[in-house]
Amino acid sequence: MHQKGFGLIELLVGLAIAAIALQLVSPALSEYTQSVRRENAAQSLASGMRNARTEAILRNQTIVIHGLNDDWGQGWRITLDINGEGHKDSRNPLLIERQAVARVPIVGNRPVKSFVRFSGLGEPLLPGGAFQAGTLHICAEREPVSHHQVVLSSSGRVSLRSDKAEQALCAGGEESEQGTNA
Repeated sequence: MHQKGFGLIELLVGLAIAAIALQLVSPALSEYTQSVRRENAAQSLASGMRNARTEAILRNQTIVIHGLNDDWGQGWRITLDINGEGHKDSRNPLLIERQAVARVPIVGNRPVKSFVRFSGLGEPLLPGGAFQAGTLHICAEREPVSHHQVVLSSSGRVSLRSDKAEQALCAGGEESEQGTNA
């Protein structure tokens, strides 16, 4: 009798080869997935900051974008700043909120650590009236490396860069006094 199909040994060899191949491909697939998540988070944050600036100009009012629970990695929220207290006043009207689908570490240097405030002219200003400019770093999960940077200039221009570089803020370290625009 002629047998059709696979024998037990052939099936086990095939499964062993598939398992080995999966073990070799798994780290690369994981890194690719993390890379896509970082890029999406960077694009979403840059887009949100541009939207906040546009809303400030269109409404001719102060608009604040801030990290949810003071953490940009959780997502962000755009609010109208009626009384000048920014995101700390829960009575300010919510305009847009984006929660992060996948948690990605995002840290900003001191001027943009937890919020950005745009005047009615689209200028980023601190509550005291000083210009606000800085960089938000989209970090790797397990190493102190910034893969993408959302850069806010003192004119209000928001740019997205993809320069992979070591960044102390990504390791949870504190910035130096001279590196406030890094």
